[in-house]
Parts: sequence; structure tokens; C-alpha cells
Amino acid sequence: MDANGSDSDWRHGRWWHGATLYQVYVRSWRDTNGDGYGDLPGVTAGLDHLSWLGVDGIWLSPTMPSPDDDWGYDVSDYLGVHPELGTLGDLDELIAEAARRDMKVLLDLVPNHTSTAHPWFVDAVSGPDSEHRSFYVWADPAPGGGPPNNWLDNTGHPAWAFDDASGQYYLHNFLASQADLNWWEPAVHEAFREILRFWFDRGVAGFRIDVAHGLYKDAELRDNPPAAVADHLHSRFGLEPVYSANRPETHGVFRDWRKIAESYSPPRLLLGETWVADLGRMAAFHGRGDELQLTFNFPFIFADFTAAALSGAVAETLAELPAGEYPVWTASNHDISRFPSRWADGDERKARLALLVLATLPGTIVLYYGDEIAMTDVDVPPELRRDKMTATGLGGAGGRDRARTPMQWDASPSAGFTAKGVAPWLPYGDNAARNVAAQRADRGSVLWLCHDLIALRRAEFGGRTASYRELPGPPGRWTYQVEGLLVAANFTAEPSTAGDLAGPVVASSAAGALDGGALAPWSGVITRPGPAGPG
Repeated sequence: MDANGSDSDWRHGRWWHGATLYQVYVRSWRDTNGDGYGDLPGVTAGLDHLSWLGVDGIWLSPTMPSPDDDWGYDVSDYLGVHPELGTLGDLDELIAEAARRDMKVLLDLVPNHTSTAHPWFVDAVSGPDSEHRSFYVWADPAPGGGPPNNWLDNTGHPAWAFDDASGQYYLHNFLASQADLNWWEPAVHEAFREILRFWFDRGVAGFRIDVAHGLYKDAELRDNPPAAVADHLHSRFGLEPVYSANRPETHGVFRDWRKIAESYSPPRLLLGETWVADLGRMAAFHGRGDELQLTFNFPFIFADFTAAALSGAVAETLAELPAGEYPVWTASNHDISRFPSRWADGDERKARLALLVLATLPGTIVLYYGDEIAMTDVDVPPELRRDKMTATGLGGAGGRDRARTPMQWDASPSAGFTAKGVAPWLPYGDNAARNVAAQRADRGSVLWLCHDLIALRRAEFGGRTASYRELPGPPGRWTYQVEGLLVAANFTAEPSTAGDLAGPVVASSAAGALDGGALAPWSGVITRPGPAGPG
């Protein structure tokens, strides 16, 4: 263990250093009561799988009570558990059972907005003088009528809903049933301090913070400017969210929360959904080591699946992060297409290559449920889709439901997800092609590759800030040294010369990846070149 911490620090302190986290979309993990939805007891039932895989911590999709207009991201009670998912007792048991397997549990926290069914909003809409009116963003109509400004929500419609009773609009950057909180109001800050302490006191190891970049809004509610670039990261339907999000005051919230997180032993983790286009802006959410400990890297997620694009994103990330801060790498989540579809086009060679690279990058990695079996998107028919933002929202073509379908545990008609004859909340897809049971029985499967890569990762640089150095190589190949390992990844459809790869092969993306002095198309190897290293 290096100067960044002892083994005790890893196990009991800053355990996320070099760790593997795993996102469980609870409704799609395992159904134990036969209602077609996954639940918290189902997560507990699946802990042995995650323990065998080598996971250090799990992030649960929203577990708090909600009307489910946005499947838990419209919270109606921050201090409870959704009754369809279980009880506080079920969550306590999950945390305890995870701890017995040396795993931590993170919850999803949504501080940007609440459901309009939340008691705060119900009170706020009762009148302009109500106690919680200032908890939300209200504005008068524009001169001549209509919304106060040009802001658009994530469905492409105006981000303002009119309240007939008061004659004012309230802000919603997502669905109209998700009213944005007003972080200029000190009482909102105090309410969330209490929320953090409530869950930390129950043993929750930290939070993934939804829309972490969006809390504060421009005090003058100025119009957003036209976007110069139209993509997943820069624009919201042609507008750059300069004033509706990404405000500098948000950093003060996380400095405050970090103090609370650090007051616990072991320290609690704050992992931000920092959906920003600029890696410098993402790095700024770390502050000077006094804000978020980890931030999601969306430029990496949306990079092209090429050696140049991915290596460039890694190099820029490491250059931008403040000294001593940790990067996060992930390739899939509940808002976007799964990487075996988006990056790999269903090609298992490419999916294996992506996992090998992901597992050997310095920092923390996050797997999305099913990544370990190269689970692909499911073509959900329009009549079976459940996401209200599917048509024009975050998910793009095909919507977000395609990446939220039930976990494929086995090849049975119920995929091992629910009881026989019960209709799942979303269709399974082809669970005969990829499932946990079949891959667990096949030593050459993607699941076993993922298991072995995580074991290697933990052994080589778990608990430390691993060194990283990119090395020269043939076109289309990404070669780098991380700690004492040399990684070579061929991102082309042609064999790549491998004469410069020193040392014995420690792992490879597939059998025969290195054959006859050449690295096979869409494959990678890990070698141990020795103390001197290559070149």
C-alpha cells in the first residue's frame, strides 16, 4: 500500500479508492413478492452474486417513496422507502447483509427537485404565503404573458408550469410533476443536512447525487443562449443550460455536505452525477479536495469507441483533476444505452475489450447491472414502454427503458427475475443468449472475464492512486502502463503488431487475443513487463 493510505484505510476509510462499484436498478434486479417489480429483498438475495464478482459497493437506484412519474426520481418523502420496494427494515437488512460481505451501500439522492406530491410542494402551492412556498422556484409571467424565460425541460417543452391559483409559474427542469427546489432558500439547505444525517446514521455509506450540477439557478432567470454544439452534453434542445444549471453557487452546497460526510467514521462518499460537457468543469466539483469525492465522467461515457477518443478522454481527465483526487469510469447507466449496444454494437469481442480497459483504468469504476454478462439493450415496443420522457427525453432513440429491463439471471421464461407466469414490468429480451447461470458455468464467458479482471484490479491497485502512463503504439491501439501492468487494446478490425509488448500475459479479453506476435482485432491483453517497464 502506498502513501495514499493503509489497507485499513481502504477497508474502513476511503474504501472507494481503486474500488469497483455496481449500480443496481432495483425494479429490474429481482422480484421476491411476485408483483413484477424488483424490490429490496431481491437485492439482498443477489448479494452473493455481487460478492463473488468482487464488488466493493452497490449504488441503488431511487428507493424513496415516489408517485413514479420518473421511477423514483420524483421523490415524495426523503426519509422513507417506497412501499413497492420494501420497508426501512428491508433496507437496514440489506445494509447489514452487504456489510457481512464487505460491501457498502449507496443510495440515490435527488436534491434538484421533488415530486409535486411531496408535502413541501403541496404546502407551497396552497398559497403565496405558505411555509414552503420559498422552497421552490416561482416567477411571474413574462411581460405580455407566457413563461418567464426560454428555459426548456428534458422533454423539450417549456420548463415552467402555470399555477392558476397564484398566477405564477413554477420551474421544472424535468417533468411538470418534478418541481425544482430553490437552493437560494436557507431552509432547503437545512432540510437536506437533516436528510444526509438521517441516512448516514442508518449506515448508508454515501450517496450518488442526481443532477449534481443543477441545484442553483440564475437568480435573474436569464434566457439560456443558443447552443454552439448539439449533442448529449452541450445542449438541451438547442439551448446551452448556462442559467438553468451549472451555477457556481452549487459548489458551496457540496463543501457543506463534505463536512458532514467527513464527520462520520468511516467518511461517507459523495458521488455526483455531473452531466457536463467540459472536463475542467467536472473536475471543479472536487473543489480543493473539499467537495465531491467522485464525479461521473460523461465525456468519457459518450466518447466514440476508438483508441484515440477514449485515451484522449482519460488523459484530459487526469490532467484536469486536482492533485490527489480520484477519477470515475463507467460505460452504462439507467439514462443511456448499454455499452455492449452503444459501443460494441452487440459484438462480444468489443464488449470484452471495453471491460478489460474499464477494469484497468486508475481510480474507481462503476458497473451497471448486466454489464458483467454483456447484457444489451432490449427493443421495448412502444406499447410496453414505461418512461414518460422516452419520446424526446434523455434516452434518445429507443428511450431509456431499453437499458432498464430485468436482469437476466437464467434462461427460464421468467429469466430468474420473478415467479413463473408473472408479467415483468418491462420485457426481458433474449435471456437465452446471455444470462448469469449459463455464464457462471462457462469459464470462458464474459462473466468470468469480468470476475477475473475485478480480482486483478483489487490485487494490483485497490486502495491506492494507481499510476498511469500512456505509451506509443501502432495506429488504432491504446497502450498504457498502470502501476506494474502493461495494457494493450486493439480498437481495430485488423490484427495489430504486438512485438513491443513485454512480459508474461496476466489476462486477456479472450482466448487467442495474442497470437503469433499480433494482437487480434477488437481484443486486449494485460502483461507484466517487470520493474524497468517498456521503453
